Amino acid sequence: MERRRTASASPYEETIGFSRAIRVGNRILVSGTAPVEADGSSTPGDAEAQAERCFDIIVGAVRQLGGARTDIVRTRMFITDPADGEAVGRAHGRRFADVRPAATMVVVSALLRPEWRVEIEAEALVGE
Repeated sequence: MERRRTASASPYEETIGFSRAIRVGNRILVSGTAPVEADGSSTPGDAEAQAERCFDIIVGAVRQLGGARTDIVRTRMFITDPADGEAVGRAHGRRFADVRPAATMVVVSALLRPEWRVEIEAEALVGE
């Protein structure tokens, strides 16, 4: 089965050896997506602003592989502070209130860069 991949501005994709997203058949898997700007720097701001950036990257990757925001069926959100749960949840709700994917939010001790407050991964199913 053919595999199509897409990349982003993450400085880690090449060094770690992963794709931002990969499409196999009608399934699109989006790697853990941190709040990274086009120049590779971290998105400034609180967890809500960082989550918005993660969702922008995720939806963009899904679109590049022929999917749409409404094709996203699962999200996993990793946060470093439980106090950020509501803010990240608001960002998720703004993006997916009409889609209502299966979602998980987990508190972790740290992410790869200390300024990152959130990292998100997603899955999409395109068409029937």
